[in-house]
Amino acid sequence: METINLIFLSLHNVLRWVVLLLGVVLVVRSILGWLQKWDYQERDRKITSIFSGVYDLQILIGIILFFTKGWGGVLMNAPAEVMKTASLRFFAVEHWTLMIVAAVLIHIGSAQVKKATESIKKYRRATVWFTIALLLTLASIPWPGMSAARPLFRFFGLVF
Repeated sequence: METINLIFLSLHNVLRWVVLLLGVVLVVRSILGWLQKWDYQERDRKITSIFSGVYDLQILIGIILFFTKGWGGVLMNAPAEVMKTASLRFFAVEHWTLMIVAAVLIHIGSAQVKKATESIKKYRRATVWFTIALLLTLASIPWPGMSAARPLFRFFGLVF
């Protein structure tokens, strides 16, 4: 089980950077498209689709880790202790809740972009929905310096 956890932790960490890179690219392209009145491009649709898919994969791996690493059990067995301790509360409640909310916003935003008929509306909707999702994602990552800090990069036992 420990090897499987190591694999999933490594994937979860590497995918974090893929999600952030795709999110930043998507938000920047959306803002530029909106402000510069670009025609909505197939490239933007593909980036949106890839971003959404990678985010969903990240959520799936996170759910697996939630149960295999024991955060679900900690929350169920000692809810008062979890809520009093910032680092426990972060992983047992805040991290996954905000990430799922961000995933929902990404899917709503994708649908809103598809529904829009004009390019400027597509880019405006993409800017709003994906920026909020990206900000929630950034707030939900256990950055160094936080009580629940994790390494910036972790790959099969290598920690940076």
